[in-house]
Order: sequence, then C-alpha cells, then structure tokens
Amino acid sequence: MTLLIEKIKKKVGSSTDFIFREMTIQNKTIILIFNEVLSSSEDINQFILKYLANIIEKKVEIPTSFYHYFLNSMPGHHIKEIKDLQEAIDALYNGYTVIITSEKEMLAIETKANLDRGINEANNEQSIQGPKDAFTENFNKNLGLVRKRIKSEHLWLQEYTIGKETKTKVGLLYMENIAEEETIQKVKEELLKINIDGIIDSGYIKELIQGEKPRFFPTILATERPDQVSMALLEGKIAILVDNSPYVLIIPCFFIDFFHTTDDYYQKPINISFIRIIRLFAFFIAIFIPGFYIAVTTHNQEVLSLDLLINFSAQRAMVPFPALIEALLMSVTFEILRESDTRMPSSMGTAVSILGGLVLGDAAVNAGIVSPIMIIVVAISAISGLLFSSIEMISALRWWRFILLILATLLGMYGIVLGGLLLIIHLTSLNSFGKPYLAPFAPFIKEEQKDALIKTENRGIRYRNPYLTKKNKIRGR
Repeated sequence: MTLLIEKIKKKVGSSTDFIFREMTIQNKTIILIFNEVLSSSEDINQFILKYLANIIEKKVEIPTSFYHYFLNSMPGHHIKEIKDLQEAIDALYNGYTVIITSEKEMLAIETKANLDRGINEANNEQSIQGPKDAFTENFNKNLGLVRKRIKSEHLWLQEYTIGKETKTKVGLLYMENIAEEETIQKVKEELLKINIDGIIDSGYIKELIQGEKPRFFPTILATERPDQVSMALLEGKIAILVDNSPYVLIIPCFFIDFFHTTDDYYQKPINISFIRIIRLFAFFIAIFIPGFYIAVTTHNQEVLSLDLLINFSAQRAMVPFPALIEALLMSVTFEILRESDTRMPSSMGTAVSILGGLVLGDAAVNAGIVSPIMIIVVAISAISGLLFSSIEMISALRWWRFILLILATLLGMYGIVLGGLLLIIHLTSLNSFGKPYLAPFAPFIKEEQKDALIKTENRGIRYRNPYLTKKNKIRGR
C-alpha cells in the first residue's frame, strides 16, 4: 500500500493537515486518512477508532476480508466504496475518512466537521409576521429547511458538481407534479454549460445562467428565506441551492415578484394591497422624481405655480452649479453614505451615516453648494428605492434614475416621457427563461390579478400562473 499512500500524498501536496494513521489488526495493516480541518475528530474517535479498538481488544474474528467486514458492520450513517484514487481524494476534501485495507480496496466514512453557523434570522429580508429561520452556508441544512415545509414525494432534487477546483455541490429543486418540464430542461442545460474553475457563491451561478444580454433589472430572484422558496416551488418555479451560500435562486421570476414579500401572505389582504400600491409608487418616485424636478425647473416652468416657481428660484439663486450637477453631486454623496453604512460594522455604521448625512447636508446648504429642495428630492428618491430588499433591483433603480436625469436635462418633460417609454420597452423585452417578465400585466392574465397588485384572500387564489405550469393549474388537486 506504500505506493498508493505516496500517490495520495503527492496529490494533496504533502499538506500537513492530512493525517495518515497506520493500524495493525490481526497481523494485517490498514491505513486511515482524513483531513483534521474538514473532519470531525469527535466522530472519528467515536465511530471509527473506538470500533477498531474494540476489534483489537476483543480479538474479534473477521470471517471475510477486512474490506467487506468494515463495509457491512462499521457504524456510520454514510459509508461508500471508493473505486479509484481521484474518488478517494474527492472524499477527503469533502470531510470523509478513507480507510485503505489493500492496494485496490478502499472505503470512505462520512465524518464531516460542522464548519457553518447555525440557523439564524434573515439579515436582509426581515420577517415581520412569519417564520424567522433563514438559509445558512450548509447545503443539507438548506435542503432540510425546505423539505420540512414540503413533505411531498413530488419534491425532487438533482445534484450537480460544478467548478473544476472547488467542486461545489449545486442542487436543482422542483415539484415534479407542478413545474413545467421545458423550464426544468432549460435550467439543466444552462447548469451543464457552466465551465469555470470555481463556484464560491450562488451569485456565480446567477450570473452564468442568465445569459450575456445586458439588462438592468434582475431576472433571477435570490432569497435567504425558506418559506419564500417553498411558496415558489408550489407555484411551479425551480430553486437552485448552492453549497456554501445562504442565498437560494428562484427561477423563473417576474417583475411583480419584487413588489411582493413572503409576509404578504400572513396578513390581511386589504393591508397588503395598500402596501403593494405604496411600493409601486415608491418605484416610480425613485426613478422619476429627480428628473421631473430638473425638467420643471429648467425647461418647463409653466408646470409650476408662480409662488412655487419663485420659491424654487430663490433657493437656487446662490447655487453655482447647474441642476444636473447638483443632483448628481447629491446622488453620489447618498450612495457613498449608503455604501459606508453597509460596509462598516453594525455598531457604528448607522451612526456614521446619519451623522454624515446631517452634517454634510446642512454644511452643503449653508455653503451654497446645493439647494434645500434638491436635498429633499434626492433623499425622497433614494429612500423610495430602499423599499426593495433585492440589491439588484435597487441598482436598477439607480441606473434608471441617472438616465432620467440626463434626459430631463436635455429635453425637459419630453425627456421624461421618452425615458418612461424606454423603461417600458426595456421591461417588455425581458424574459426569465422564456417567460414574459411583465406577466401577468403583459400579457394580461385575468386570474392572476388576484395576487398581482391587489391581493385577495389566500383561499380565493385557486389557479397557478399558466406560464409556470400546464399540468397542475388548480391548487388542491
């Protein structure tokens, strides 16, 4: 077995965290190999070494070969046969302990160490009146959080290993009796096309499978909440779980999905309908308000009343910059404050951003660099964008806000109208794995309006989206 051990040591680069232990049982030598970082020493002692010590102490007669005896009688919830050297290396890097009984006989016992954090609350998608658990970096825990909600034999999982160097486990999860077969095949094909050295987070998968077509708005939804994934699966959508990532991808997704939250289904419909309308207003405010302000103060003053126009003019009298530069300056300043708040430790981030906003805003007004009304306009626009939990949606609003600013500066209200048309054209041109992004509004689906903008009682939502499933349209069947 010396030659085999030398090959393994050469493969792992003689790394010192790989432990090779030789034991002699009934005048026969066996080799134990494990990684002390990836494997649990407690499991190795409890299930393997204690078992082998008991054989030696009690002089247990082994009627067959060591390999078959260990394979059939050694304690452990997951024991597998190893067929070649590369499979043994892969097992070691996945936290298994490899036992070599002869040159051609090897087996692996799962002894993974618990290297992930426990199940905590969601950080970005706060739960107001729903379950508090969130996904972690552990693949099996994430799968368990979904399976404990959907206890159905129709919930199928297919696993892939992606990444030449990282060999990351990626799971494709879907309801076999609901999800559309064509969509499942499309997602499978995109996953199999991935040829990259490493997958560190689900964000890699999201970027690689959504294509190279430039787009502002997200067409794949990432969530850290198991209840949202469970609801999506029951709608006929597909979930992608990635090992070492606390975010699960949902495919396909629609534009209206970003105006919904999981908590919407735990509260009264009349309250949720009002909140959804507020979110829609916030979407338009975040994009159009700064451009509208510039248009009516620089090109289309006739839109404003005389008193309001005089008030705005008086405020801008001492400002040396054009309205566009003023708006861009304040927008960039707000983005810097938001980014610093995100990156700094939570114990001091919020205090620094609030202090920075107050001090900089007051100082900028007193110095005559910006007008008070511009601070109000930019602040309302930026805060409206923060109503959405998706970082990609917030970024899309930021880009369109800047586009509308430039168009309003050049063309006034005509630029606002042109920008609105460009926005609609862009949204209608998008699709998520072949599904129209603006459904159920374009194309219009009458039955889906019960849970689009205005929400009805959960029991009144009887039909699933026809773009998601064609074989199990009615709930409860």
